[in-house]
Amino acid sequence: MPAKAEKAIFSAKIEEDMRDEQLLEVTERYLNGGMDAGERRAFEQLRKENAEVDIWVIEHQQFTGLLKQYGERVELENRLNAIHQEIDVHAIAEEVMVHPSWIVQLWRDHHSKISVAASIAIFAILGTLFFTGYLNNNSSYVELRRKVESLNRSNKNLTTAIQRINTDGRKMAMTPDKYRGTGFAITSNGLIATNYHVINGADSVYVQNAAGKLFKVKVVYTEPQNDIAILKITDTAFTGLGTIPYTFKRTESDLAENVYTYGYPQDSPVYGDGRLTSSNGLNSDTIDYQISVPINPGNSGGPLLDSKGNVIGIVKAKETHLEGVHFAIKSGYLLDAIENIPTDSLTHKPVLNTKNTLSGLTRVQQIKKLQNYVFMVKVYN
Repeated sequence: MPAKAEKAIFSAKIEEDMRDEQLLEVTERYLNGGMDAGERRAFEQLRKENAEVDIWVIEHQQFTGLLKQYGERVELENRLNAIHQEIDVHAIAEEVMVHPSWIVQLWRDHHSKISVAASIAIFAILGTLFFTGYLNNNSSYVELRRKVESLNRSNKNLTTAIQRINTDGRKMAMTPDKYRGTGFAITSNGLIATNYHVINGADSVYVQNAAGKLFKVKVVYTEPQNDIAILKITDTAFTGLGTIPYTFKRTESDLAENVYTYGYPQDSPVYGDGRLTSSNGLNSDTIDYQISVPINPGNSGGPLLDSKGNVIGIVKAKETHLEGVHFAIKSGYLLDAIENIPTDSLTHKPVLNTKNTLSGLTRVQQIKKLQNYVFMVKVYN
């Protein structure tokens, strides 16, 4: 069969599977090597063309990997053989304290899925015991019931211990969510600026626009020392943004100038305004401005604009031990980074907008024009 016809048939089957809610089965066959060469090529092409399918595959692979790690860690078989012994919750809590991030993140992200998997495992064990005749012995049944009840009590104790550790700030300092940030357009053909720390260590990066549409991007240039990263939308569904409405200010802004931000510390965009409170950052760092604009995790990488709609900086992380103190990288360093992008990383040299169409508009009007050029950055490791 010709390759194009083979691809078309398989793509149609994938779409039908997705309509029938059987994408899980298709993904399992793909990850477990159950597809022939033609099916695999067609599915990989579908991943490239459909961001939602690609994200589904990545997240499913992460989840199955976590389950495998979890199964190896707890050694389920040995624990079932010794289930009559009470689990020492205090000892487990001490173990969790040594490696808090892995178990807490696993529990937080996948506790419902783990519960389902555990239920399936218990039913499978009970089914095996029934068909082998083990449960026909009444004393064995009573003993098994006691063990299951003991496991339930221990599981509840373990859940309580994990929740207590998770909420006790004195025992565990939780870090901000590192899987989300903000980015904003540099050019109409899909160049986007964000912070380096937002995408550092990422296996896959996507941006989501105000309409909720996802686009796959690649990292084309970074300057870790200045916390700057330049992304490029590579998704085939992307058709361009139109003329960028703001310009980038090369010269430094004045102290006490009114400034504002627009970004994604949550699922919906958030606007915040304030003042430029210092021409220098922490410890007199000349790379940054100090600002009074409220900043939260997820704002990182967003634009800092003046009242005329000029981009004067990139929002940076909040300085947690100083109340109300936040920082932004000066736009001059972003312009330098754009000029430093290697010529072989892009097909064309970036052309920046030189006409500011936000100037003279009210703040409400500026935000309405701005929203299509600011993106949520989603990072998958």
